[in-house]
Amino acid sequence: MILTRQFKAETYYRTHTCDALRIGDIEKNVKLSGFVHRIRDHGGLLFVDLRDHYGITQCVLEETEGELFDNVSKLFDETVVSISGVVVKRPEGTNNSSMNTGDIEVSIKGLEILSAPHSNVLPIQVNVENEFPEETRLTYRYLDLRRIEMHNNIVLRSEIIAFIRNEMRDMGFTELQTPILTSSSPEGARDYLVPSRVHHGKFYALPQAPQQFKQLFMVSGFDRYFQIAPCFRDEDSRADRSPGEFYQLDFEMSFATQDDVFPVVERVLHNTFERFAKPGYKVTDAPFPRIPYSESMLHYGCDKPDLRNPLIIEDLTDLFAKSGFQAFAGNTVRSINVPCASSRPRSFFDRLNDWAKDIGLPGIGYISMESENEFKGPIAKFMTEDELREIARINNMKVGDVVFFVCNNDGGKTAGIARQKLGTEMDIIEKDAFRFCWIIDFPMYELDEETGNIIFSHNPFSMPQGGLEALNSMDPLEIKAFQYDIVCNGIELSSGAIRNHIPDIMYRAFEIAGYARGTVDNNFRAMINAFKCGSPPHGGCAPGIDRIVMMLAGTDNIREVIAFPFNQKAEDILMGAPAEVSQKQLDELHIAVLPKIKK
Repeated sequence: MILTRQFKAETYYRTHTCDALRIGDIEKNVKLSGFVHRIRDHGGLLFVDLRDHYGITQCVLEETEGELFDNVSKLFDETVVSISGVVVKRPEGTNNSSMNTGDIEVSIKGLEILSAPHSNVLPIQVNVENEFPEETRLTYRYLDLRRIEMHNNIVLRSEIIAFIRNEMRDMGFTELQTPILTSSSPEGARDYLVPSRVHHGKFYALPQAPQQFKQLFMVSGFDRYFQIAPCFRDEDSRADRSPGEFYQLDFEMSFATQDDVFPVVERVLHNTFERFAKPGYKVTDAPFPRIPYSESMLHYGCDKPDLRNPLIIEDLTDLFAKSGFQAFAGNTVRSINVPCASSRPRSFFDRLNDWAKDIGLPGIGYISMESENEFKGPIAKFMTEDELREIARINNMKVGDVVFFVCNNDGGKTAGIARQKLGTEMDIIEKDAFRFCWIIDFPMYELDEETGNIIFSHNPFSMPQGGLEALNSMDPLEIKAFQYDIVCNGIELSSGAIRNHIPDIMYRAFEIAGYARGTVDNNFRAMINAFKCGSPPHGGCAPGIDRIVMMLAGTDNIREVIAFPFNQKAEDILMGAPAEVSQKQLDELHIAVLPKIKK
């Protein structure tokens, strides 16, 4: 389904688009232009499916038309033509209800070839649903984008962005633009650097996000800002993240707590997913559930839980520390209760045990509740009756349930993987639903695994809960921040925060993370100086446009919803980027290309 609206197409090339004609247009003289999608020869009768941006119209030509018939029969697929003719009703029984134009066809009276392929064999065949190698698709992206599914994905993207823009305007946000060429900033990922021709040895950077600029808008007195912002990060490709550049709904609001920010995001996301989800899909109603970070890590084994999966993780570390089962003693033990799993065949449990070994565990133990007083399983015989009852109580077991155990000192992450595996194996993950939640109360700091130093765990510009007093009196690893993520179906759509807008708090926050006052003054000069002139409290969020469209398009590959994406090696193989440049260009920038350093 193509979503863009029709327009009145009275031009030299067409009177109508290829999705416009209906029963009411019968006997009209019309002119259509587009691509030859397919030609079918029914022995003395030619059918030409003509395709443009809006849809497809079937055109028909009889053999009695002589030379015109011969010319049309020789057309290659994807030839660009203009067809003149008369709208007629399709013969009884030949209607096509899957097409908007399925009740009519155009009797061809004239044809003009506007442009023709040099060959009947194109690198990508547009009118089939065959799979093509990604390298071929990206090399000939202009052909790939002609395919109806891909074309509709890009139109869907446009419609979603337009809808989101209207939602933000309706809520009183002002659309503003921030610079693309700016200064390098330590925001977590590698910058793309742009050398300056007129300032020898100095570089611009493409923004990883408009973070500082949008905060400066708040200091400048713009109460509510947004933009559909391009962001640039030199990072590796993933299925749900494009290397190089991506787009986000970036917004910021003054005089706001997170309780003011959340309704904005909830309205935009709920309304967008309700509007563009496929028929029958369910969307979480606002307000979305709020899950503290520590609770999410405990009960879901991650900070982006998929709430379509009803399984919950519990902590049995203390119980097993005191039990007689020595294999788990002294380790972190998590449990997952799977309802009604005891009826599964032995092969089910063996398959899960093999899977556990494949991901580095010695296996996956379990107990089943056969009756109110009977427990079975490889671990049950090592446990006392009181211990088994306590396991059942903590996990809310019922007769027929099975509790699986994961013993791994990784903060529960492996248990989170096991939770998703069990949900999939049991086929209990909710279908046709978008389930949102907020993850809140992130820790302000964490320990660097390599150095053991205290570092920011999330956004360094976030306001610590408790302000300056917390920074001065609490263990840094116990301090929480006004930071939050919005998650849908296990995919993080955005991070956000209430910002640290007080200079003294900012200096102290960075000091704990190892940054001297002078470093803050140098790296964030504009923002710290602006705050010294007075700043309203402010906060915001930035949901990812590409991921939103990816989910609504029903694909798990983000390149399916980006018109001209990089490949997995961060190359634009259509345009040949990155590429070498001339020596003259290098000389102007005072840059020399050195041999690659071998690692």
